[in-house]
Amino acid sequence: MSDVSLIYTTWPDAESAKAAAGKLLEARLIACANLLPVGTSMFLWKGKMQEEAEWVMILKTARAAECCEQIKTLHPYEEPAILEWLVEPDGSSAGFLDWVRSETLV
Repeated sequence: MSDVSLIYTTWPDAESAKAAAGKLLEARLIACANLLPVGTSMFLWKGKMQEEAEWVMILKTARAAECCEQIKTLHPYEEPAILEWLVEPDGSSAGFLDWVRSETLV
């Protein structure tokens, strides 16, 4: 298993997503953030059906634990979606994984 992870999270708008991505990049907690434009999320929250427009952010990092903790401090939601996917080196681009490490392991 690799030390590189993808972090999936959602944000209420482009401004908050871009601001968070910028802070994570400046802190070298991520090598890259992909921001995917508005989609619709439907979910149950406190027993009520909700429907919200959200931005999806996918982050590449070799510092997942620190990244996830920082997202919690930056995020406007009471309980943000933060999911970590560990990257399997087999089937992944070794050069790309090395780049992620070089950008985040300081």
